[in-house]
Amino acid sequence: MYAPERQQEILRIAQESGRVDVLSLAEEFQVTAETVRRDLKALDRAGLLRRVHGGAIPVGRLGFEPDLAERDAVAADEKDRIARAALAELPADGNVIVDAGTTTARLAAAVPVDAALTVVTHALPVAARLADHPGIALHLVGGRVRHRTRAAVDAWALGSYAEINADVVFLATNGFSPDSGLTTPDLAEAAVKRAVIRAARRVVLLADSGKFGQEHFARFGDLTDVDLLITDTGLSPDDARSIESRGTEVVRA
Repeated sequence: MYAPERQQEILRIAQESGRVDVLSLAEEFQVTAETVRRDLKALDRAGLLRRVHGGAIPVGRLGFEPDLAERDAVAADEKDRIARAALAELPADGNVIVDAGTTTARLAAAVPVDAALTVVTHALPVAARLADHPGIALHLVGGRVRHRTRAAVDAWALGSYAEINADVVFLATNGFSPDSGLTTPDLAEAAVKRAVIRAARRVVLLADSGKFGQEHFARFGDLTDVDLLITDTGLSPDDARSIESRGTEVVRA
């Protein structure tokens, strides 16, 4: 296969899958990783792909935000494992913030019905999953609700979180990497995420490995803001060690 043919196929895969990674492409086309990197560099120069850590995403992906149902269907098994692992981080009789996100919503669904906690959230799916737990004192933060995420944003939400001191926040993100930090497509969502980070003594990030290396429009923090990252085994041991070298503990569920 000639380079232009291979690059056209790489572009097709990226558009269908939302991202491509160097090692998978090298295996698929039976070429070296360096050859794939040259292909991605050529596609990046042509304005057809955007290079990210370990691979590339289609142009326009930085501003693209799938709706809630579409995101929830991605990496479903990995998100369930992450949610189950996160249960160990719930404080006994403590107070927590649960951020808006598909993995954090799965955590809420996994919380035992007899749990005794104070939970604060601005996410309607999280609140719906916890509303029937008699031992949970549930506080729903208000604001403008974004239809794509079913999350409250803007001044009302920011003001509420400014008055809270939580034991732990279970944080969600659309992308994370040592270089780009924590990112999400929407500026209003990013502002609320910054607020919940400030409102908690401990930050636990729940993010599947497919989000590693992804970069989106709005940056709301660094990995150094995160005390614990719970992800899946798709994150390589080398990448996990790189993150831990900067002070963030990593659990691969």
